[in-house]
Formats: sequence, C-alpha cells, structure tokens
Amino acid sequence: MVKRVAFLDYVRVFACFLVMLVHASENFYGAEGSTDMAGPQSFLADESDRLWVSLYDGFSRMSVPLFMIVSTFLLAPMKREQTSWQFYARRFKRILPPLAVFMILYSTLPMLWGQIDGATSARDLSRFFLNFPTMAGHFWFMYPLIGLYLFIPIISPWLEKATAREELFFIGLFLLSTCIPYLNRWFGEVWGQCFWNEYHMLWNFSGYVGYMVLAHYIRVHLDWSRAKRLAVGFAAMTAGAAATIYSFYAQAVPGVILETPVLEVGWAFCTINCVTLTLGTFLLFTCISAPEAPRIVTDMSKLSYGMFLMHIFWLGLWVGVFKNTLALPTVAAIPSIAVATFVSCYVTAKLISFLPKSKWIIG
Repeated sequence: MVKRVAFLDYVRVFACFLVMLVHASENFYGAEGSTDMAGPQSFLADESDRLWVSLYDGFSRMSVPLFMIVSTFLLAPMKREQTSWQFYARRFKRILPPLAVFMILYSTLPMLWGQIDGATSARDLSRFFLNFPTMAGHFWFMYPLIGLYLFIPIISPWLEKATAREELFFIGLFLLSTCIPYLNRWFGEVWGQCFWNEYHMLWNFSGYVGYMVLAHYIRVHLDWSRAKRLAVGFAAMTAGAAATIYSFYAQAVPGVILETPVLEVGWAFCTINCVTLTLGTFLLFTCISAPEAPRIVTDMSKLSYGMFLMHIFWLGLWVGVFKNTLALPTVAAIPSIAVATFVSCYVTAKLISFLPKSKWIIG
C-alpha cells in the first residue's frame, strides 16, 4: 500500500472546496436562463457583485489545475513493473463507476424538483457515452482528467529519462502556449491558426499535460529549500491571483449582458496567470513537512472525489437559502454557500462510505 503524502491531502481538500467556491460565485453573474453555473452569457447586478465575484471566483480558479497536479503527482511516470493495461485498469476502476452512477443521477433526479423535463432526461441518457448531462456541467473536468490518465503510459518513458533541463524546456513551451488566449485577443490568429486549422505551433505542448510535467519536475528535480519555496510560492501566488482577479474585474461592467468566454478569458485554466497562481500555491503546500495530516483532512481527501461528483445537488439548495431566502450580501453569501455545500457533501459522502461496496458510488 502506497504511503499517503500529507501535503497532497491538504491540496486535495483545498482544491475541492475551491471548486465549490467557484460554482457558488457563478450564481452571482449567470445571466437569466443559466443553471447553478454560469452560462454562455453573464450579467452582474451591481458593483458589489462585480467586486466579490472577481475576488472569490478569481482566486479559486486554481482549483482545477491543482486537481490536475495532485492527481498526477505520484502517477507519472507509472511504475516500471506495470503495463499500460494494468495502469488503465487500476485508475479507471476507481473513477468510472462513480462517474457513471452520478451521470445517471444527474440525468434523472432533477426531474423530481422540476429542473429538467422528461425530454431533457431522455436526451441526456441517450448521450451517456458522448458527454456530461445538462445539469452536471462540472463533469467536463473528468474528460481531460481521463485524457491525462490515458497519456501517462505514453509519456512515462520520456519522464524517466528526461533531464531537469529537458523538462524545463517542455515547461517553457507550455508556459508560452498559455499566452495564446491573449495573443488571439490582441493579434488574432497566430502560429498557424486559421479557420481550417486550430492546432497552432505549440498545441502539442499546451493543455493540462503541462501541469503533469510541472508536477513531475517539482517532485523529482526541484531542490529548493523550504524558505525559498515559501518566498517564491507566496510571490507567485500573489502575482497570479492579482492578475486573475483583475482580468475579470476590468471587464465586468455591472448592468450589461456580457459574453462569458470573453469575460473569463483570464480565468481559463491554461493561461499564464492561472499557471502562476497554481504553481505558487502548490509550492506553498509542499512546505508542509508533517508526516501525516489530521484525520479529518485525510478523511475529506479520501472522500473528495465523491464530494466533487455530488456537489451541484447541494449547491442549488444552499443558493436558495443564502441568496434568495436570507438574501445575504454577496460578500457573505458566496462563502456561506460554498461552506454549507462542502459540509453537506462531506457528511453525505461519509454516510455513503459506510455502505457495502461504497467505492462504486463515491470512489
């Protein structure tokens, strides 16, 4: 049995909470017709929403990259004695059955409270093997994660023999690729992009694989002292957070319907500012030297996958309580929704964990 790494449990719990903070925030800028998450168009009611959505949601945009890093930190490269098929079997037995269970639940249960109709349910179920259900937009994350797992056996031989300098070269190209969204906005199509070709020059170095290589570099090659990790980590986290928050705030004009992809250009998970924010935060977590995390943290970490899968069910309930019924100001409503959702998910996942074969439901 692999010994748990304490700081990774902290990262996993932190990232899980940030996902819920992101989706709590999205209820304060989703235009009419959006569900519990922001839709194609956004609308901010006033300056308070503009400020607090920018702060809470902007800072939390490291959540997905942190999950990508922590999910691959110990997996890449895969063990030499493993075959690709053994690796795939082990990973997918853990994540696919719970995903399938919740795909069905999100395609059916919302009919009970009128969030979807029978036609939508039938359509979602018919597309079961193609994409996530209408009410489970957060499941988009599972597809790139599965893609990373599929790619680990392919990249493992290179990671085993690559030098620190060679990995830095890859990471440098990855960082350059994270500037593409801004280059596209300022200069249009670049590096071979055109209406018949979306695959730019650095496309093969872009995306979440960059986080995987970055995780490997930190684990194997980065030998900085704890003091240096703290200093660099805090500086990178602060700079990345400031840029990520400001990118939204500067464009979020209250009272105007905005296109969400334009508004969130700086919130894409593979942008240079988000990478900086994620890297800085992860470096800070690596400074935790305790051999074990407190039992509650370890327990939450083990249940975090199930908590992620179910959290949209709870989120809508708490949005109704804190935003609509109690009508808390935005500064208090967003964290209240996130905390209540997190606690509800933990309690629910914990109760499910006592059932026989619960791993097939919550991982």
